Order: sequence, then structure tokens, then C-alpha cells
Amino acid sequence: MLAAHADWSVDPRKRWVTAAVKTAHGWHLDAPRPVGDVATFLDRLTAAAGGGAVALGIDCPIGLPAAYAAQLQGFADFPAFLRRLTPDVAFFSVARTIDEVSPARPFYPAGSISGAGHKLALAKALNLPDTASLSRLVDLRTANRPAGGQLFWTLGANQCGKAGLAAWRDLIVPGLTQGRVKLWPFDGALRDLVQPGQIAIAETYPAEALRQLGLKLLGSKQNQASRAAIAHNIFSVMRQLDAKTSDDLRLQIEAGFGPKKSAEDPFDSLIGVLGVINVLSGNRPDTTPFPADKWQGWVLGQTDLPTSAK
Repeated sequence: MLAAHADWSVDPRKRWVTAAVKTAHGWHLDAPRPVGDVATFLDRLTAAAGGGAVALGIDCPIGLPAAYAAQLQGFADFPAFLRRLTPDVAFFSVARTIDEVSPARPFYPAGSISGAGHKLALAKALNLPDTASLSRLVDLRTANRPAGGQLFWTLGANQCGKAGLAAWRDLIVPGLTQGRVKLWPFDGALRDLVQPGQIAIAETYPAEALRQLGLKLLGSKQNQASRAAIAHNIFSVMRQLDAKTSDDLRLQIEAGFGPKKSAEDPFDSLIGVLGVINVLSGNRPDTTPFPADKWQGWVLGQTDLPTSAK
């Protein structure tokens, strides 16, 4: 079995993956590396698994807001919707102006805009009643973290839409079309989806994985000293998970992955794969904390419900 986590971005230079192979002696982790050519990424993961199962976490949204999905006709669920998409459809083209927005082209804006009320205008253009309808349930604030980005909004540091679009178009849709990918939680519990020759893809969130693993950064993850300060705790978690590192990875963890701010990306990929292993090991649920719906998705291992849903 292979567990992996890809820290995804619309910028290929910020896409990093950490992989771990399960052997008779536990998990063995290699150092993070660039994702590289997305067209061959799934092939490389399958080859690294030796034909075995692959569990892949991706740090991007996998699912649609419920109010938007309710307008879609002729689709059984989110995976069925994705299977009908092709790379050239308007859905994958971010609208430049609000006049270009429609349910068939929901992502906005392509560039910077000024003024107020743009999110409400986006909601109205999508036939949604308010800006809250732009969020999935899992995007809402919990007692342990702030609200996440709203899928269709593509502006600002907290936006996640462009990374989601890139992952759906270039990775997930081709994998579904080829019949080699299953999507968690839509297709079932993660441990049930991990089957030989199959790739199970789940939405992950490194900040949530940190919390699930009992790890806490005392400063910014963009700071080398902050990353290096929890090296001892990371090694402790790895011992609990029966996970061992390559020499290269051990040195990188001890060094906080180096001085660059961009080192947060390989750091996140490591934390993410430990979160995936934690779920596969049975330490966290591999299902959602409520009956899974067909459209919205969830973050792997998260048990906290939104404060507004309690």
C-alpha cells in the first residue's frame, strides 16, 4: 500500500508530494518532492505502490456547495458530475467579469477587483440566496479553526478555488474517466476504497491534520525556526504510527525544511501524509461524522462539526 499527500496549488512550483510505502515493518517515508508532470502523476504513484493500493490526500476542495448542487440536473452525485466534464468546458474558465458568471461558469474573479459586494453579486449570479450559500458545510468555522475559503471565489490569500479547478481538471477528472480513481467520501469509507490497483483520493487540510496528530506550531509555518521547533514532536508521532524516514527526510525535518518561506509546501505535504496514515491506521474515522451527502464532501479525519451546525 502507498499513502501520499500532495500539497496542491495552481502554481506547479508549489505542488509537493510526500509518499509512504507500507511494508511488513511499518511505513517508510521518502523526502517530499515536486509533483512534476500531472499527466503522469497517478501512473507514478501506482508504480511506486507496486500495483498495490494508493491512498492520496490532496489539499484542495473536493465537492460542491449544496445550494449550487441542488440546481444540477441529471447527475447522481459529485463524481458523476465530474465524469461529464471535459477540460475545455466553461466550468473550468474563471470569469473575468460578473456578467460572465453563470451556473455553467461559476468561478470568479480571474483578476483583482475593487469595491464591496462582489461575493453577494457572485451568489446572485449563481442563483443562490446569499454569500453563506457559497460555502460547503466543511468550509464553515468550527470550535478549533476559522472558516475556510469558499470554492467559487478565486481572489485573496484564503481562496482555494483555483487550486481546486486545477486539480479537478488535470488530475481527478482524467483519473475518473480512466476508471482508476475513487473519491472519498462519495464512493465509501477510505479503508474500503483502498484496494489493489485503485487510487482513493480524499480532501485533506494540513492545518487540520496537525491538530489531529496533536502537533502545534508556535509560530508561522513559513518560518524555518517554527517548523524545526516541532521536529522532536513529529518524530514522536511517526514512532506512534510505526513510520520511519529516509535519511534525507530526517535531516529535512530537523532543519525545518530549510530557510525559504516556500518550504511550507513540502512541510505541509509531510504533515498531510502523516494525517492520511493516521486515518488508515484506525486512529481517526475514515467516514464523515454524519451520513455523507452526494455533493459537498468533507475533510479526511475531521470530526468537528461547524459551530453553526451544532
